[in-house]
Amino acid sequence: MGSGSAPWDNERAWLMRLWSDNWANGEPIPERFAAGRLAADGSVGFGDNLSPHLAWSHLPEGTRSLVLMCQDFDVPGRTDDVNPTDREIPAERERVDFFHWVLVDLPPTLSSLAEGECSRGFTARGKPGPQAPHGARHGLNDYTGWFAKDVVMAGRYFGYDGPFPPVNDALVHHCVFALFALSVERLPVEGAFTGAQVRDALAERVLGSATHSGTYTLNRRLRPVRV
Repeated sequence: MGSGSAPWDNERAWLMRLWSDNWANGEPIPERFAAGRLAADGSVGFGDNLSPHLAWSHLPEGTRSLVLMCQDFDVPGRTDDVNPTDREIPAERERVDFFHWVLVDLPPTLSSLAEGECSRGFTARGKPGPQAPHGARHGLNDYTGWFAKDVVMAGRYFGYDGPFPPVNDALVHHCVFALFALSVERLPVEGAFTGAQVRDALAERVLGSATHSGTYTLNRRLRPVRV
């Protein structure tokens, strides 16, 4: 994944690249990078929740900082029937975006993040922030809203927390890691900022972008057969 095609397309436009050594683009995300996992007895619990290895190259000229975000575009818009085992959430159910990771102000001299560098394990009530490695800043991920009414889990969830789709979801979830090269050294968002706020702040500041995606499900019927 780290080498291969030339960095120019047919029109000679500069192409950023983003990849992971942990899985090929579009393939299932290994369980250790997820917040939720299935146990051998069929129960569901929190997983290793490691942040994945990510690397990039061919940043546009003039890049002054980088933004990294991870979104799941397949989260059910309704949560009233999440996780019962006697019925599935229909694949055609309305879906909403869910931010799993929001990281801004990465320096342009950086070319990768190591596996586990930004997350090891799932922390009840959330990991601290916004301070992040390499002088960057973490935003709030959407577990902040998901657990807002849970007396045990409610808190501010900074940094990376991986996928934990409903066990009864008939749709395999798609997570997209997106890297943005910016023309500014510091993105104008402050405090406990959200993914939506970062997305708005990116307007007219993006010089280039690249993505790396993966799939994940906890529905036993849909999980890949292991050989």
